[in-house]
Amino acid sequence: MKTVGLLGGMSWESTASYYKTINEGVKHSLGGLHSAKIAMVSVDFHEIEQLQHKGEWGETASILTSAAQSIESAGADFLLICTNTMHKVAVDIQANISIPLFHIADATAQELQVDGITKVGLLGTRFTMEQDFYKSRLINHFNIDVIVPDSDQQTIIHNVIYNELCLGIINIDSKKQYLNIINDLFRQGAQAVILGCTEIALLVKQTDTNVPLYDTTQIHANAAVKMALGFL
Repeated sequence: MKTVGLLGGMSWESTASYYKTINEGVKHSLGGLHSAKIAMVSVDFHEIEQLQHKGEWGETASILTSAAQSIESAGADFLLICTNTMHKVAVDIQANISIPLFHIADATAQELQVDGITKVGLLGTRFTMEQDFYKSRLINHFNIDVIVPDSDQQTIIHNVIYNELCLGIINIDSKKQYLNIINDLFRQGAQAVILGCTEIALLVKQTDTNVPLYDTTQIHANAAVKMALGFL
């Protein structure tokens, strides 16, 4: 079994989901008392969030690169960044480590392709929805068309993530707003919607809507199990 490297803490609530899902996946596959081999570094999200909103992405890259190097030194065979937004600096991190970085957008796109999805809606932080680092990977590497909410809807999504979900707050009114936005994307032609922030699945689940949802946390973690066990 390979050792999974987890770069977490952004936020710790979603990182806990990664840890649980990966261990459950290994136990389900191997049985008995098996659990995953994991090397993890969890950063202080307050530092990262402050730098994000100041636009100081180079400094975030330095912090996460140092953490990734520690994970590699601890014996990880490959690395997962346990957040969508910080894949903005994935190229910088990969350039400074020798183990492969398994990109969350790649894992998600592979699932979309298997299911025949060619046009998808994307929810996430404003950084993920506005900027091209995530969307362009889906479009250029996997030929998947991406649509995002309008500016006002992006503000709602972003604020709920940082002011509620990252603090462990689940608000029923926020869920209703998210579901309205998901339905709007579906009306615009999205065949499915990517929950492109690892916290969103804490609020919205497939049982809440008939629109197919792709939970990036679960997809990324499940793919990590397959990589660890040699199935990918």
